[in-house]
Amino acid sequence: MKKNLANIITLTRIFFVFIVVGLLYCKECQYSYQIALFLTAILMWFDGLDGFVARKLNISSKLGSLLDIMGDRIVENVFWIAFCALGWVNVCVPIIVLTRGIVTDSLRTLAFEQGYTAFGAKTMMQGKIAKFIVASNFCRFTYAVCKAVAFFFLIAGNMPIDYNCKALLLKIGIICTIISVAFCVLRGLPVIVESKRFFATEEK
Repeated sequence: MKKNLANIITLTRIFFVFIVVGLLYCKECQYSYQIALFLTAILMWFDGLDGFVARKLNISSKLGSLLDIMGDRIVENVFWIAFCALGWVNVCVPIIVLTRGIVTDSLRTLAFEQGYTAFGAKTMMQGKIAKFIVASNFCRFTYAVCKAVAFFFLIAGNMPIDYNCKALLLKIGIICTIISVAFCVLRGLPVIVESKRFFATEEK
């Protein structure tokens, strides 16, 4: 159980995101949006908790790294697609995020085959700037917070009830969405640039 605790946390947040989206479309439940907000807060907290647990218990692994990235992709893609379908964000948002994810994850697969991981001690990033943008705890944390705030405030700002700061929360959600998309693209570029050496290795 201890060995798989971090992975269980990762899989739990994947499970939660589907419940949240279901609640956003559930018109029969009076408190569906409130429950959705609560679960969104939990699953975004879990986003950092799985990595913390893995490091704290010294149970980091390649499988855990892959599951973490997979969890991130599923959560953010499901949210952006659902928000787009609800009319909360422009269609460009899921298109950009999905395209970036497919490109970087494909390149990371090649790096994984050669013994590298996306983050951690065996990260595929070699340059200092690339490591900072893609693999540093600061940039990963900042990006995760931007997404979390965007997800939470977009839901809060679109709740089917009126309250004083609703417009302000929605505006914060939209601003964080723009920042998240820009961060998403910025963190994908070094992966593309540094992956060239793996193609060179393949050709030898």
